[in-house]
Amino acid sequence: MAVFSYPQDDINTDLLFPGKYTYSCSTGPEIREHLLEDLDPSFASAVRPGDFIMAGANFGCGSSREQPSLGLKFVGVKAVIAGSFSRIFYRSAINQGLLLVECPAAVEAFEPGDEVDVDASMGLVTVAGKEFPFPALPAEMLRILEAGGLLEYISSTIAAEGGPN
Repeated sequence: MAVFSYPQDDINTDLLFPGKYTYSCSTGPEIREHLLEDLDPSFASAVRPGDFIMAGANFGCGSSREQPSLGLKFVGVKAVIAGSFSRIFYRSAINQGLLLVECPAAVEAFEPGDEVDVDASMGLVTVAGKEFPFPALPAEMLRILEAGGLLEYISSTIAAEGGPN
């Protein structure tokens, strides 16, 4: 597990996924090639499932494109831990099933090489063995994330209730 640290504030959607690819890239593999290419050119080749991103405040500000959250979910980022998130990006991440954790104290405490973990149900980020609380996610939000996103959650809920497929 690796932790990619971008402590600056206002990392916008163009830094996460350049807008010039908006209409030519829509699938996970296409998006992956360009993730963070203007912020961290090595990210797309280095990121692995289970990795974390630590970032400053207002992460994901900018446009409402879904490619940034879709791409981070596709490559298996376990969670983005930031000082705060843009509301539009936060909603997009829920739709994709990408865990976002607002915990500025954990971001400030992080040093390169530190081990990081998140327990969303308990509301704890652990950085180098030290625990940092954040509001635990509601059970419904946890179910959405476990299902892989809002669409998958709704589809499985309808199917479980015997509704249309």
